Amino acid sequence: MSTPGRTSGLPAAEDAAAEPRHIRSEATRLLCAGVWFDSEFRRRVIEQLVEHEERPIAPSLGIDALPVLAHALRARRLEVETAAALLALWAVFIGLGLAGVGAQSVLPAPWFLAYGLVCFVCWSLRGSRGAVFGLGRGVLKEATRGRLKAVLPVVPFVVTLAYWVAVVFALFNGADVWTAVVFPALMVLPVWAHRTQVVQVMRTKLSRGAYARTPREMLPDTPQYRRIGAAIDREQHANLTIYDPFRPFVGAGEPYQPWSVVAELKGKTPGALSKPPDPASSSAASAASLLTGREVVDLIKPRLEALRAAAAETSRDRLRFLEIDEVVYLPVGVARGRVGYEPARIQEHIDDAVGEGGEGRRHFLRVRVGAWDEQVGISLLVRVHTQGGMLVLEVVPHVLNPVRPEFKSVDVIAARGEGRGLRDALVALATSPAAGIAAGLSLIHTALSVFRTWLTLPQHALPDGPVTSVRELGSVKDISLFQEMDISRYVRTLQDRIASGVQDALRTKGYETGDFEQYVVSVSGGGVFIGAMSGGAVATGERASAKHTDTMTKKKGGSS
Repeated sequence: MSTPGRTSGLPAAEDAAAEPRHIRSEATRLLCAGVWFDSEFRRRVIEQLVEHEERPIAPSLGIDALPVLAHALRARRLEVETAAALLALWAVFIGLGLAGVGAQSVLPAPWFLAYGLVCFVCWSLRGSRGAVFGLGRGVLKEATRGRLKAVLPVVPFVVTLAYWVAVVFALFNGADVWTAVVFPALMVLPVWAHRTQVVQVMRTKLSRGAYARTPREMLPDTPQYRRIGAAIDREQHANLTIYDPFRPFVGAGEPYQPWSVVAELKGKTPGALSKPPDPASSSAASAASLLTGREVVDLIKPRLEALRAAAAETSRDRLRFLEIDEVVYLPVGVARGRVGYEPARIQEHIDDAVGEGGEGRRHFLRVRVGAWDEQVGISLLVRVHTQGGMLVLEVVPHVLNPVRPEFKSVDVIAARGEGRGLRDALVALATSPAAGIAAGLSLIHTALSVFRTWLTLPQHALPDGPVTSVRELGSVKDISLFQEMDISRYVRTLQDRIASGVQDALRTKGYETGDFEQYVVSVSGGGVFIGAMSGGAVATGERASAKHTDTMTKKKGGSS
């Protein structure tokens, strides 16, 4: 028997050389950029992968989660440094203001309160999700609509301009307002330095050309992060997944029209194969007549591989990169560090779980297509088992939605390049009020995160399954019509190959296939078939239900 495993369509040398598998996908690049732009996204990534170290990472389908975490930690560290510099400036100049130095009698309020109000207004209108490195309205989508969409982005600039007009007016009237001038000017310097470093990262590490050339971003070299990094590399692309029963398919995306068939195995000769084999018969003959889950899976895989080869020869369709895996899902139980991810151990689980029909350990054939440059990920999880004269076929498609479009701002920033001089200074001057509060909040969140991690020692917490994945955290809720059309096409194409493989398996073992074909046509549209091949029930639609009634029983009951 051939060893089940990943057949991704990549060259064998490239697939074998990557341990763990390093995916330089477009989705990975955009997620790495996103942690610099969105502080909430960055916080959630660090929370799931660092603060909850007891949770294994969810399958990273189409991405590499480790560089995303590495960029998140680097962005957080840079914001902490910027926040510390800004906090020191605030402390010095608030002390001067309380001592009565400068601008106390000219502005309608103490100068540090006036400028603090400017900072709060600018930050609140920009949104609490923004990082210190704020993006302009030209590249960051606004959540507002109508006239507010045009007005609100201008308000921070108007408020900042009003402050400076008041200060300049006071200067021309001979007032002693040097602190009201020097303090905001000095606030610009840390923000300007921060923006410069972020732009440098966008240009030298995360632009399209640079990302393909630069080495993989790694975590800080400390015992904690070495342990976390090793666990991520061990788990994120493994053929074994730990799951919580209430969150079984974390990382795969949203379910997309799952369906299943439960059917009686009926021979072509009446009564020939409809019952379990006679214990008195020859064991060899009995084994030859039984259909196993392994045989079904081994007949499905060649049809999927042939589909991939045909797409590679005749078109540019994403099916030419079709990934075919056999994976096993294990319920959470033992501590994360005690789960065996050795290839031989995983293979043992796969061999034992295929066709066993257990409730805890579950074997799936996973078929995946990364469409739209990994912006849309389609995964079909197929489970087959044959026990007690029954065939159970479960097909559970999942879809990963596109990465958030504002993360593509990395290309806009990288294209601008360096040497902007005066423009960068003016942008830093305009964004520094909001950046001050954002940096302060980032400092508080970071301190709480570090303290919480130190206090709870998550690596020794009770075992738990993954709650969400990095890819899901950075995804949007909606997809375009074209993407929906492609998802439907891929799912239907793959389901057809899966059904034909099951049909051939039934035919090879001498079972009837006509009724199975009819049930697949009905059930694959969204229903669930539960019953026997002879007189079952079919339900289609989201709220449909079906009930099988034995007509012979009704007749007997009526006659009595």
